[in-house]
Amino acid sequence: MGYGPGVNLEKVVFGFFVLLAATLNFGYFYGDIRDPEVHSVYELYLAVVVNVVATILKFGDRTQMGAIYLATSLVASLQLIAAAAVYIYATEVSTMGLDAHAISSVVSLCGGALLANVVSVILLVIETSSFRHR
Repeated sequence: MGYGPGVNLEKVVFGFFVLLAATLNFGYFYGDIRDPEVHSVYELYLAVVVNVVATILKFGDRTQMGAIYLATSLVASLQLIAAAAVYIYATEVSTMGLDAHAISSVVSLCGGALLANVVSVILLVIETSSFRHR
């Protein structure tokens, strides 16, 4: 089953990972910033993995738009990796555990990643809407 003439499977996969990265990031971010019960660690780790995959997919695009995609994806991935590191530190090293301060730091870092992911989605929409069939 095809998607019709002119549909680029590479762009579909790319768009899928950009949107999945943003939605997973939002899913983790949403909720009371001080309540660890509403922020699933599995969702955080999945957001990290999907963002890293999205970053890898952005390598190789040598256009100006590709460079901006890569920059936004690198920012999101770095912030999510930092959030995961804070989470791991709080739960495995710190004597304080995952208290309100620690989870607030994790969620704040995820908020920065979410902003970068929103920029990626906006760029994707702009690029898609400016595409013209020939």
